[in-house]
Amino acid sequence: MLERTIAAIGPLDVAAMTAAGDLHRRLTKPAGSLGALEDLSVRLAGLAGTCPPPLPEPAAVAIFAGDHGVHAQAVTPWPQEVTAQMIANFLAGGAVVNAFARQAGASVTVVDVGVGTPLPTTPGEPGPATLGAPRLVTANVRPGTRDLAVTAALTRDETRAAVETGIRIADELIDGGAGILLTGDMGIGNTTPAAALIAAFTGADPAETTGRGTGVDDATYARKVAVVRDALRRHAPDPADPLGVLAAVGGLEHAALAGLILGAAARRVPVLLDGVIAVSAALAAAALAPDATGAMVAGHRSAEPGATVALHRLGLEPLIDLGLRLGEGTGALLALPVVTGAVRVLHEVATFDSAGVSEK
Repeated sequence: MLERTIAAIGPLDVAAMTAAGDLHRRLTKPAGSLGALEDLSVRLAGLAGTCPPPLPEPAAVAIFAGDHGVHAQAVTPWPQEVTAQMIANFLAGGAVVNAFARQAGASVTVVDVGVGTPLPTTPGEPGPATLGAPRLVTANVRPGTRDLAVTAALTRDETRAAVETGIRIADELIDGGAGILLTGDMGIGNTTPAAALIAAFTGADPAETTGRGTGVDDATYARKVAVVRDALRRHAPDPADPLGVLAAVGGLEHAALAGLILGAAARRVPVLLDGVIAVSAALAAAALAPDATGAMVAGHRSAEPGATVALHRLGLEPLIDLGLRLGEGTGALLALPVVTGAVRVLHEVATFDSAGVSEK
């Protein structure tokens, strides 16, 4: 499945992008007056292979959840059980992601790809996700990763299984009608593997890629940086081997998010990235299939410093910058109307000729 998906990912359509640029110059507005929105709409035309591109709707959020063996290194003060507890909150509709999804008209699918504690049963399984009823997909590869400070977090087979879970979810959501996918994540301790992944793929120093996550104190932050640095020294992950990097220092949700991105790119559907977990996964996806970046839209700039390092390497400019660091898909949801607006302009704004407006 992974190889077939990668083979299906191609470059952006130059003719469609040229047509979108020409259309922008004929619309009733000064050329370039919509700034980054014009560039985004042109790129989405290239992704779809047509101008104007389809409106990116309906939107579907996929929240991948997993636990982490590196939690044993005291890199976060939160107990690991919070991962499962927050999944229950998602399914009950009580989290921030649920509030933002209701506002945006997006469905929410929660995928257990590696949670280490038992999950509550829910009546939302296994039917399709709707705006008012998030659903749970059980696809647990293993109950949490191993401790990356001691050994590789995952085997290659486990990593591949998680990536292919993400691909399957992308296909499922797109087959269900989704016009854009939004990344979400949940996993206590998951900013530590994210920092390690970003350092591994970019060569940046761990002090530049490691942040305070849920808001750790100075001592915990210093320990977190040391754990990332020691893990990279221990495993020496090779960025030319993306599955090997994910296996050595990644998480199950990171691997699954990489698969979701690849699956969206193969279907030429945009994927709106959330925060630092998503962009660390995006680095892995880009290493597996460089043309996959054409499907990526950076929703926001996370307050986690590694996110900026990763976005720079991916060549992506975030749409909003609000100092967010929650995860769950919240930043992507807030950016969704910007993406929709960028495309709607190409569908609905009159040209100078059709409106009878004089050009300069």
